[in-house]
Amino acid sequence: MSQPAPEWLIAEVRRAKRGTGAEIVTQTRDLLDRLHLPTVCDRARCPNRGECFSHHTATFLILGEVCTRGCAFCAVSKGKPASVSADEPQRLALAVAELGLRHVVITSVTRDDLPDGGAAHYARVVEALREHCPGVRVELLVPDFQGSREALATVLATGPDILAHNLETVPRLYPEVRRGAEYRRSLEVLEQAKQISPKIITKSGLMLGLGEKSPEIEAVLRDLRHVACDMLTLGQYLSPSLHHAPVARYVNPEEFASRQRQALDLGFKSVAAGPLVRSSYKAPVFFGEIR
Repeated sequence: MSQPAPEWLIAEVRRAKRGTGAEIVTQTRDLLDRLHLPTVCDRARCPNRGECFSHHTATFLILGEVCTRGCAFCAVSKGKPASVSADEPQRLALAVAELGLRHVVITSVTRDDLPDGGAAHYARVVEALREHCPGVRVELLVPDFQGSREALATVLATGPDILAHNLETVPRLYPEVRRGAEYRRSLEVLEQAKQISPKIITKSGLMLGLGEKSPEIEAVLRDLRHVACDMLTLGQYLSPSLHHAPVARYVNPEEFASRQRQALDLGFKSVAAGPLVRSSYKAPVFFGEIR
């Protein structure tokens, strides 16, 4: 059973959902609807949706809207996905151009039904962005491709600027929180990315509040540094519904600040930590910290 959210966090969520400009939020929403482009902001019920949309930014969700896995923390629909839309790369590039983005974040549902897990489609998306949006910085938040090094290499061959893969939680909680995923396999995605493209910036994220213990968090951070992960996000887990994993605890801002210092001391080049931080939270800002 989830714990009741503290008043200060409820106030933060309400502020983030409103954003800073209703008209701009509507414009962004209309553009995405017109081009039939889903976002993880909507599908995962991200609390920062209004804030991001009001700054003409969004995290694009490719490869459909139905995931083949059933992670207990995620609001994205699960089941049998539809076929991949061949013109999605061009539509996404058009949206990025119209929004005037200089840094774009792209993620996807997990597609275990596809032989390459969707890697070739990721590559086509990056190629379309390079062709139609020269100069845009590309950040990819990829699934684990079931551990396929070949699929990962296909994605990296297109030259994204940042390759992200979230560990999400501590190893002990994987069986109940990340069904279908494996902790070691996820770590290997980040490790192999550096082996294939030594200059790539790698990034990962954790949700806090799922029942993890402090020594477990510290062990995960050390594991990430062992595979030379450059960037880290730490945020509060917020249960999307009564049917998802409950919140075990709410982490106060002081603890997030302490975790940020700890991570920086371990050698991460950039760390975003806070109750509403998500993987793509202020991505251009935190990327700028490592330059």
